[in-house]
Formats: sequence, C-alpha cells, structure tokens
Amino acid sequence: MTVTADLAMVNLDSSDPAAHAAFYHRVLGWEITHSEPDYAMVTGPSGVSIGFGRLDGYAPPAWPDDAKRYHLDLYVDDLDIAEKEFVAAGATRPDFQPGDGRWVVLRDPIGQPFCICPRPRG
Repeated sequence: MTVTADLAMVNLDSSDPAAHAAFYHRVLGWEITHSEPDYAMVTGPSGVSIGFGRLDGYAPPAWPDDAKRYHLDLYVDDLDIAEKEFVAAGATRPDFQPGDGRWVVLRDPIGQPFCICPRPRG
C-alpha cells in the first residue's frame, strides 16, 4: 500500500452532544470547537477531533458487551487520581472491570464506555 491516511476525527452517537463535548473538554482539556443541540466537537492540540452527534433514541451500549463496539482509551499519569477526578466530572465506574487492574473502564455521562490506561514511561 502506498497511500496512508491521518485520523481527522472520531464521531460518537449521543443523546446530548453539548454535554458530551463538555465532559471530554474537562477530561482531555481539549477545546470545544463546535456546540449545538444536534452536534458538538472537541479538538485536541494536534488537530484531531471527537464529534458528538445527536441520535434520536440513543441508548448507550451495554457493559460488558460481546458486540465489541469502539471505545476511547485515554492515557493518564495516575489511574486512581484520574478515576476520582473523572467520576467527579460525571463518569461512572461499572462493576465489571477486566484487565486485572492494568486499566479502568469508566462510562461517560452519556453512558459510552471508555478506558483509562497508565501513560507509558520512557
């Protein structure tokens, strides 16, 4: 293959795009670059964005879910501190936690699962 692509953005379905963007703005520190009732977006310093589009009848995926939907993995410096701060920002911690403590699964305020993982050292 001679052609490669760069990731421009990821779009997630949402019941409340503005609230979804506000949560990830707080968690990632990314700028809210668009916010309307039907669509919102946060953009990181590299230019990569996460968009949130309203989907009527949206229901968050089950967790655990054998369908293996997409989810975000976020690097953090300290799992315990990040978990406490993200829960204070509106995330929840489901009972089922795979990975033997090597990462933590959380659900954002809309119910979408995401993982926090230790930042690689070195």
